[in-house]
Amino acid sequence: MKEKLQSKSKHSKHAKPVNNSSNGTLMHRTLKESTETALKEYFKTLNGNMPNDLYNLVINEVELPLIEAVMTFTNKNQSQAANILGINRSTLRKKLKLFELIK
Repeated sequence: MKEKLQSKSKHSKHAKPVNNSSNGTLMHRTLKESTETALKEYFKTLNGNMPNDLYNLVINEVELPLIEAVMTFTNKNQSQAANILGINRSTLRKKLKLFELIK
């Protein structure tokens, strides 16, 4: 049975420590918090302009590093990687070919 991802609090054991440059201390940041921060920064760069096709932009920016990280974690075991990602192995293979990670 697949486990559903749940939002983690900022004190989650899965949060990664980040350097708070203002005072040099480490704080924990979840993937959700990192995404929120990145999106806030992105909107600031628009200078009042409206974004276009934001969903696809985010997916395209995140999908490749996600797949690369999981493939590294599994030592390139596609079956394990597909299971971790919650996608079919053939879907993973299509994405690996699309990103030219396999021939």
